[in-house]
Amino acid sequence: MQVSVEHTGGLERRMTVQVPAERIDQEVGSRLQSMTRSVRLDGFRPGKVPFKVVEKKYGKQVRLEVTDQIIYSTLQEALTQESLRPAGEPKIEPNESQPGEALEYVATFEVFPELGGAIDDNFSVIRPVVKVTDAEVDAMLDKLRKQRATWNEVERDARLDDQVIIDFEGKVDGASFSGNKGEKMPLVLGSNSMIPGFEEQLVGVSAGDEKTLQVSFPKDYPSAEVAGKDAEFRIRVHGVSEMVLPELDDDFARAFGVADRGMAGLREEVTNNMQRELKQLLKGSLKDQVFSGLLEKNPVEVPRSLVENEIVQLRSQQEYQRLDTEALQNTAERRVKLGVLISEVVKQNQIQVDPDRVREAVETIAASYEKPEEVIQWYYGNQEMLAGIQSAVLEEQVVDWMIENGGLKLEERQTSFDELVDTARQSKG
Repeated sequence: MQVSVEHTGGLERRMTVQVPAERIDQEVGSRLQSMTRSVRLDGFRPGKVPFKVVEKKYGKQVRLEVTDQIIYSTLQEALTQESLRPAGEPKIEPNESQPGEALEYVATFEVFPELGGAIDDNFSVIRPVVKVTDAEVDAMLDKLRKQRATWNEVERDARLDDQVIIDFEGKVDGASFSGNKGEKMPLVLGSNSMIPGFEEQLVGVSAGDEKTLQVSFPKDYPSAEVAGKDAEFRIRVHGVSEMVLPELDDDFARAFGVADRGMAGLREEVTNNMQRELKQLLKGSLKDQVFSGLLEKNPVEVPRSLVENEIVQLRSQQEYQRLDTEALQNTAERRVKLGVLISEVVKQNQIQVDPDRVREAVETIAASYEKPEEVIQWYYGNQEMLAGIQSAVLEEQVVDWMIENGGLKLEERQTSFDELVDTARQSKG
């Protein structure tokens, strides 16, 4: 078998493989000979069909089958021989072979990048130092109160935290756009539910008022139809209501499923939930910084086919469906590059996924369900879902290894729980 490889630019390779005629002909002949003992044809007794008759009737079909199988097997041999790792399925261009002729085919594919050398981890990472304070717990309880708030209609001008009931109709350049109308929509002023500048202009309105708002859609607004454009909204106010917050008492605690110890029990549960969230936020902060540093310090070219496959995966996930084509491309490319770099760190440092950490991660997910044990069994019985957990755990282990053993510089910085939450929210867009 003869193999030649041509670099056609970037990570693309064009590999030509030539298989000797003897290998093809021998396999075709062997199969046809076997068929003479089993094939049934009119005019011949079973097992007595002459070879030439079988060859004439089935020779072309058998040669095609043999050719397909030999292409598959020799492709693997050729890739191993040339130490090539294709990214995605190679595109095969076969030439039809005749008896007595060698089989030649061309395989075109992209390969995984060969990074070579150690990963550059000479960068800085900030470890946030955070303590959940009593004031932050109070603020979280206040948010819970607002979730259970009732509304009392008032005859006065609207203030921040009031709810207004409005009709609205928006236009851009005098034309309507998707979702530009609403009737009797409740809106809490200061909730940031609408685009910047919208709610602020409604402070001071009262029932019966009509007003025209001038606003601008953000450049990164999900709808390309209006993103970055100025808009005009005509508003009619039906009513204004003020928020009535429930008392922080035992009835309030029971509304959140805390039957024992009243508000003391609810406060303890809220604190524990914030501590668990803090743990995840701290992990996420370090992970984002380490991975961003890896990308910045280790430029890597990645196969287009892997990026295209990643885009397909992203399109199927709701959180990415609002992204435009360019944003999807950038996100997919970043994820693929990270995958290559993480794999290289794992390979160079022989990091293996820790089954105890996988179990802990599964148990953490299961703890929020009514029957945790059934959820744990489901994960361990579903290899695809378990593989997702294992991949996430391996990423955490890579971050831990780089912090403990790598060359990056670790700096601690005092911050608040709310600041950490805001940073995490911004990083997710």
